[in-house]
Amino acid sequence: QVQMVESGGGLVPAGSSLRLSCAASGRTFSGNAMGWFRQAPGKEREFVASISGGGDRTYYANSVKGRFTISRDDSKNAVYLQMNDPKPEDTALYYCAARKGPSAGTGSITAYDYWGQGTQVTVSS
Repeated sequence: QVQMVESGGGLVPAGSSLRLSCAASGRTFSGNAMGWFRQAPGKEREFVASISGGGDRTYYANSVKGRFTISRDDSKNAVYLQMNDPKPEDTALYYCAARKGPSAGTGSITAYDYWGQGTQVTVSS
């Protein structure tokens, strides 16, 4: 059974840094696209970043471009989100997700097949 477990969330001040981790088990995701999404209270889940199978391509939402970096370590079956200069508007429940295919060029929630339970990130002003 596939499991994806996020960690690294917490309460941080604006302008600091935070790294989220997502560890997958139950199957290998080395050839699969992986991504991060977030959902703030009262809002829909939205795309944050994605990385292709193999890690050669990354994509970001405009709101986080230049501040967040997605990466992966296939030896650990893991994906990461480095959050630099977080802002209060980044406060949300952050989810990692994986696709069955290698392409990461989509921010559509329905394109992702496996999901974690989320880790809360709260950025104080």
